[in-house]
This record gives sequence, C-alpha cells and structure tokens, in this order.
Amino acid sequence: MPSAGDPREKAWRAEFPITERAIYLNNCSLTPLPRRGAEALAEYARTWTEQGGRAWYDHWIGELDALRADIAEVLRADADEVALEPSVSAALVSIASTCDYGKRPKVIVSDIDFPTDGHTWLALERLGVTVEFVSSPDRIGVPLDVFERAIDERTALVCTGHVYYTSGYIQDVGGLADICHRKGAALVVDAYQSIGAFPFDVHASDADFLVGGALKWLMGGPGMAFTYARRDRIAGARPTALGWWAMADPFAFDVKHIDLAPNARRFEYGTPAVAAAYTTRAGIALLREVGIDVVRERHMRLSQRLADGAREQGWHLRCPADASRRTSIVTLEHPDPAAAVNALRDAGCIADSRPGVIRLSPHYFNTDGEMDATLELLAPLRVVEPARSG
Repeated sequence: MPSAGDPREKAWRAEFPITERAIYLNNCSLTPLPRRGAEALAEYARTWTEQGGRAWYDHWIGELDALRADIAEVLRADADEVALEPSVSAALVSIASTCDYGKRPKVIVSDIDFPTDGHTWLALERLGVTVEFVSSPDRIGVPLDVFERAIDERTALVCTGHVYYTSGYIQDVGGLADICHRKGAALVVDAYQSIGAFPFDVHASDADFLVGGALKWLMGGPGMAFTYARRDRIAGARPTALGWWAMADPFAFDVKHIDLAPNARRFEYGTPAVAAAYTTRAGIALLREVGIDVVRERHMRLSQRLADGAREQGWHLRCPADASRRTSIVTLEHPDPAAAVNALRDAGCIADSRPGVIRLSPHYFNTDGEMDATLELLAPLRVVEPARSG
C-alpha cells in the first residue's frame, strides 16, 4: 500500500487529469479517460488519417485479435473463448438466440439485476419463453438458496449479475453454477460491474457464458463489450443474432452462406468499434501495470472508509457493510438521490444516483483524503427520518 506522497500513487493519479479538479467517485459508471487512453486514440486517428482503409490490414485487425487476448488474460480464459461485442445488451441477445426453449422455456433473473438482464428474455415471451424474477430479501443481494428453489426441470438458464449494480454485492457465481448444472440449467453471468475490480477466474467459476464491458473498471470507455463462451458451449451454438464478423472468414464476402467461426467469434456482429478497441487495450495495460490485487486492496480500504464514515453520520447503507462482500460500490439511501448527487457535483465531487440511493465508487487512483472530504460533503445532505410514534 503506498504511503502519503508515494510516487506510485502520484503516477496513478497523473494518469487521470480529472483528479486535478474534482473528486471522482463515479467509476462504476464510467472511469475517466486516462492519459494513455487519449494517446491510444491519437494513435488510432493517426493510422486512420495516414492509411485510410489500409489500416484495417496493417493495424486494426491485429489490434482486435490482441484485444481478445487481453480480455482473455483478465478473465483467465483462452482467447478463442472471447468475442467482441458493441454492448452487453447485444451480447446477451446473441446468447439468447442460441438457446432451445422447447422443453425448458423458463429463464430466471433477479429483481435487482440490471434492466437488460430482464429485457433480453422478456422480449422472447412471444416465442414462449417465461421469465421468473426471484426477489432479493434485502435489496442488496440474492442468496443462493433463493435461486435453488426457483430452478426446476423447466429452467433453461439463470441470468444474473456477478455484482449487483445498486449495492456492489458480489454473487457467488461458482456456487450458483454448481446449482444450475446440477439441475440441468445453464448460467449466464452479467459481469459488467465486476471484471477489473477483483481477481476472477472464469474457468474456475464454471459459468457457461459471461458478458462484460470496458467502460467501468477496465478503463476503456464505451463502445466495447465482450462475451465469454465456455469451450464446450461454442461448437453447438448457432446464434441467429449475428453479423458478418461472426463468419469463419468475414473477408470471403459470401452473402449466400453462413459459415460460423469455429471459436467464440461466432457470437460477434458487424464491424467492431476500433477506436474503443484502442482505448480498451490501453485501459487493460494500465490495469496490468497496477495489478489486480492492488486494485482490490485499494477498493476495499477506500470504500470501507466511506462506508464506516457514512454509518457514523447516521446514513443507511444499501450495500454490504463488509468490504470483502462487495466491490468499491457504496450506496446510501436518500429520498432524492439525484438532488443530492447534484449538490455533491456542485461541491466538486462526482458521484451518481440510482433509484433510492446515492452511489459512490472509488477506484485505485482515489485517496484516503478524498474519502474524508466526501464524507464532509455528505454530512449536510443526510435526511433525518422523523421519529415514529409508539
């Protein structure tokens, strides 16, 4: 852990110019653009400017291949198990299009999952799919036994978050995969809020599919997401939601036949967002340099400082009190979170709101001092609930 004035901490913060003018605590929505991300964008622009379409063959296709390998490294997967996607929504639609719902028409989602996790399958109800929403007992997490009771012989799959976006709660996806597979169902994991925040081995988790994106902890910005498909799930997958990039040889330009790639690329769509590939590679390189274990240690310490200080002020937490059970997300209940977030912004602290909560999410470049300064800004924003009459 760096001490005050440690050159590593100074270097981390120097990557993010926004820290010179604001306390940035909205990293689980969008990390700021790091300097090396801006440099990567400039390199992308240079190749485009100087080479035009030739840049595809001399640079960009190679960058896309390298990005699949980078994402696989973060996931501890193999590069041929990774597909590039325009968004997690598109990734889930592609996965959904591969499933046979004839004998198992039920899909299970939790009521605290991100909306896309429900919308993807609700859109298939007209095709006979039934979506069952299991309920979180505390609006923080979903115990495994809640899922286990809901999974039956009609269940095709469970789609749920690795980390729940309104609480930071870390789901035991390995335990959930065991339950799903024992009952003959698949597990699709929405890992948008988790990948890059703590060490994770997707092979060890035994998830069937996992989706995520670059704009949060991977520091790559919007426009780049990914699908992981477990190796034994690839060969039999015949997605109907796809594009020309899913073909074994996209540059064969064969309009009359579908010849799917032999690897996870069969889940891809059309021409990838190359600019986002450049920034995502830069973000992953930064993560690699800092180290995922360092990121996790910083997240736990900084967020615990926030959570403990907020509780001392009398705030009600909508997240696990123990940092080991969540990411750096700290959510505080408030009757008008949007107004509170605006007040924080006006005071120089950038946070976010979700229904009923202020959401704070430090990253490794934040400091203890910024957590204390944020707590000072939060104190006058707390709304004291009226005492109940006996």
